[in-house]
Amino acid sequence: MAAKKISITVKVWRQASETAEGNLETYALKEISTDMSFLEMLDVLNEQLTLEGKEPVVFDHDCREGICGMCGAVVDGIAHGPKQETTLCQLHMRHFDNGQVICIEPFRARAFPVVKDLMVDRSAFDRIIQAGGYVSVNTGSAPDANTVPVPQQQAEQAMDAAACIGCGACVAACPNAASMLFTSAKISQLALMPQGRPERKQRALSMVKTMDKEGFGNCTNHRECEQVCPKGISIRHIARMNREYLAATLFGE
Repeated sequence: MAAKKISITVKVWRQASETAEGNLETYALKEISTDMSFLEMLDVLNEQLTLEGKEPVVFDHDCREGICGMCGAVVDGIAHGPKQETTLCQLHMRHFDNGQVICIEPFRARAFPVVKDLMVDRSAFDRIIQAGGYVSVNTGSAPDANTVPVPQQQAEQAMDAAACIGCGACVAACPNAASMLFTSAKISQLALMPQGRPERKQRALSMVKTMDKEGFGNCTNHRECEQVCPKGISIRHIARMNREYLAATLFGE
């Protein structure tokens, strides 16, 4: 069965640099296959712009399989677009209508400065991870399976937190531009597992301190982050992070 073709109009944010003024520019696209991903549609747009002698749109991408967390844009006001638990690269054009006008903007947050067009600098996330999102204690060689028993529910909660790909959609969706869902997922993942417990207090203190230093806002329980997260990370991890941070503050490192 042949793929359906649609014609759309896209309004894309164009900005030459962090300090330059930006604006929305309008482009018409015809014969777009509904089997295309959203990023493939942007590829078609860039090919069209190149043939016209114009500068292509800059946007982040890498694996295009919903794993790496590189891609990201706000589509019609929703980070990653209208389909829940779906990354931008896995969003297909079948979810849009013929003749639809689609507005595409970068993730907006003080801690995510625009590099160019739809690309933003998310290195603040890297610095949060560097502050404590790892295990550095000497654990010796890899133990045999089941040597350290972990309750199933606890293991599943850790796995759910570990699903975070660090895309930044939570920050883009939050009215306070908070990164607490991302940070809590990393803290929660390690706090739940035996290997991460020796450093749990220092980890919570360091990562939260770095998060605040980077200029992210605070969580006020709007739950917008949870709604746009492509991996369905729950805000319950934020509650766990708050408990970890409180315990570290009260009882020291």
